[in-house]
Amino acid sequence: MAFGSFDSGAGSTRPMAEINMIPLIDVMLVLLVIFIITAPLLTHAVKIDLPKATSAPNLTKPENIQLAINESGTIFWNGESVDRKTLRERLAAAGRQEPQPEVHIRADQAARYRWVAEVLADSASAGLTRIGFVSDPDVGQLH
Repeated sequence: MAFGSFDSGAGSTRPMAEINMIPLIDVMLVLLVIFIITAPLLTHAVKIDLPKATSAPNLTKPENIQLAINESGTIFWNGESVDRKTLRERLAAAGRQEPQPEVHIRADQAARYRWVAEVLADSASAGLTRIGFVSDPDVGQLH
């Protein structure tokens, strides 16, 4: 132990060979408190424009499903307008196919996220696992 003693004998001339951990623990606790206080401040949402992406065009295989959602919430299955009930039935049938087709979702930039989330939930509940989003590869670079 590195405690001082009241003995003024020969043992007091030895250098102390132990590390004092108390200052290190104090600094770590202060840093922990700082991170606890600042972490909630870093969770603010940032407004971004999701449909703009620069990506290489993906080669589509013939066994895929093109789902489109326009700004009014209408869902299109390979260009044909369908309601939610029909969409669920077709997704369930596609989920039973072997191999499963890819689902490509094209959402209008002004479409509500709720509609996209509902289509994603319907696809996942039908057992489809190969789901992707299609964006316009020619639209703008990030500035």
